[in-house]
Amino acid sequence: MRISMLLLLVITGLAADWPQWRGANRDNVWLQKDLPQRLPTELKPLWKRPIGGGYGGIAVESGRVYVQDRQVKPKEVERVLCLDARSGEVLWEHAYEVEYGKLDYGNGPRATPTVHAGKVYTLGALGHLHCLEAQTGKVIWTCDTVKRFNGKIPTWGHACSPLVEGKTLIVQVGGRGALLVALDLETGQEVWKSLDDPPGYSSPVIVESGKWRQLVYFTPRHVVGLEPATGKLLWQVPFEGITYDVAISDVVFSDGVLLASNYWSGSMAIRLDENGRNPKVVWEGTDLSLLMSTPLVKDGYVYALDRFRGLKCLEMATGKILWENQHVTPRDRNPQASLVWVGGNRALILNTPGELLLVELTPKGLTPLGKAKIVGRTWAHPGFGDGHVFARTDSKENGEIVCVRLIEK
Repeated sequence: MRISMLLLLVITGLAADWPQWRGANRDNVWLQKDLPQRLPTELKPLWKRPIGGGYGGIAVESGRVYVQDRQVKPKEVERVLCLDARSGEVLWEHAYEVEYGKLDYGNGPRATPTVHAGKVYTLGALGHLHCLEAQTGKVIWTCDTVKRFNGKIPTWGHACSPLVEGKTLIVQVGGRGALLVALDLETGQEVWKSLDDPPGYSSPVIVESGKWRQLVYFTPRHVVGLEPATGKLLWQVPFEGITYDVAISDVVFSDGVLLASNYWSGSMAIRLDENGRNPKVVWEGTDLSLLMSTPLVKDGYVYALDRFRGLKCLEMATGKILWENQHVTPRDRNPQASLVWVGGNRALILNTPGELLLVELTPKGLTPLGKAKIVGRTWAHPGFGDGHVFARTDSKENGEIVCVRLIEK
């Protein structure tokens, strides 16, 4: 396992891009060298570009920026946009008609594009799945998941970001017996489908430890482990008390423990045996209650944005609180901040008002290392590439995407 992790670090570190949700390895780590030790109080955007509404994150790959939005004039469409990372110039766009109707928080798409092997995969709020050529935007295949799988659209629209696993694309569609489906990357043909739970808002992750490797997913009813190649259910643990199906934050894994958490009933930490089976709940409760923000983990500790008590640090294995009440984003009914490791114990945080914070996080506490406002109000996860941060607003009116340079050239 140590060798494989080293290889991942080497491969990812070559580009320091952000090709999908939560980064190259879906672990909220940006492997960018030579970032400043402190942030200045002002960071002027290198460029700005108008954009439609949406809460979806930003992907960055090989000098290109990929993002989704929604336009309502002259007709209602969702778009996939490809921008030049240096200038913000629109290199191509792909638009398709949608009808949001009374979709709650109906600004626009919620998911982050996934860029892989010359293709970009996107999921819209109403379940429209696309595979496009990354260079040109040419359509390779599409799938209306509602029609094809009798999929159910969650109350606030689909937010699951597609996951590439081997030769398949895994995504939530919300069908009966098809909460998750795996499709062939090249053709879009079905490889497997699995699970009967209702759709939520989290994204699947691959978890590895010793001899085992699994697809782990947090549904509104369970935390589950699946065989990635077949979708076979390996284990499941009931998670009760999740109101409105708000399983949003992704499962995180550290030192043999899986952690899932939600807004209403709090957290559950699960340990698997050496074969990745026989799940055991090691702690649970409302000492940690998450909403949208996926935590950071390191060395057996978790750093997470609590619904009530700001950013806090807990021992992953025991749930013991080491510190809390670090309010890195305004106190709110729906607090949100995107958290990303950037080397050592340092992390970048983009909060709801659009402020970028640099902090040091350790079990002893949080040390601020600078803050600068870079964009308007946002719940969307930023993207990163070649020393730059890319962020977008939520707004469907006067929205924008910006690029800020952190490393002086």
